[in-house]
Amino acid sequence: MSDQFALPLLHSPDFTDSRFIVAPCNGRAFDFVCRWPDWPSSAAALFGPTGCGKTHLAHVWRMRADALLIEGREFMSKSADARKSTRPVVIEDIDREPPDGAREHLLMELLDHPGRSILFTGRNPPAQWACVTGDWRSRTTSLLAFGIEAPDDGFLSALARNLFAARQLAVPPQVAELIVTRLERTPDAIADFVAAADEKAFCAKRPVSLRLVLEMLGENAVDGLPSACPAEVRPL
Repeated sequence: MSDQFALPLLHSPDFTDSRFIVAPCNGRAFDFVCRWPDWPSSAAALFGPTGCGKTHLAHVWRMRADALLIEGREFMSKSADARKSTRPVVIEDIDREPPDGAREHLLMELLDHPGRSILFTGRNPPAQWACVTGDWRSRTTSLLAFGIEAPDDGFLSALARNLFAARQLAVPPQVAELIVTRLERTPDAIADFVAAADEKAFCAKRPVSLRLVLEMLGENAVDGLPSACPAEVRPL
């Protein structure tokens, strides 16, 4: 076992394409993003539940296309920058804001800009986005869209390994499987646990070992997570 310990550093998300985990739940969306600029339409949308990877994939496209990135909640304040520029645009979480006619008018202006590529992300399919105007409803209904499904065990295990690697933490191979089988099956839960394991290892001056992870799962049993003991771990 490595004697490497966690360092007290801030860890920004690594949204590079090399860190994106391609799986059946996101393969079609990933292939489409990688086809740019050979898109059959100038605008498209990625949609799926929180933590499914659509933000990561949107950042992959942003870097490939040198696109502006605008959060949906900031669109009204930043739309002037987007209209002045000829760069592609990513608009994140477009369906988290309440419908607004003025915003919809500005969005249609962007869509009508010749040769400009736009990528939206949202939780729901574009046809289900709340709209005020009929014109915007027509645009969302016809928008090319790719759904990203909830991740499976293989994806979550690979995610756990990537998250530990991003923190330069060497962990036993059983750790990723154990985390996936004991935690809530969402990327956010996996990411939160990896961050907590990093912090605990640093504070205790211990490596992120199987024993440390088992201890953490036992400590969290009161919060709805089942307790674990070494006898429950199946060898890989």
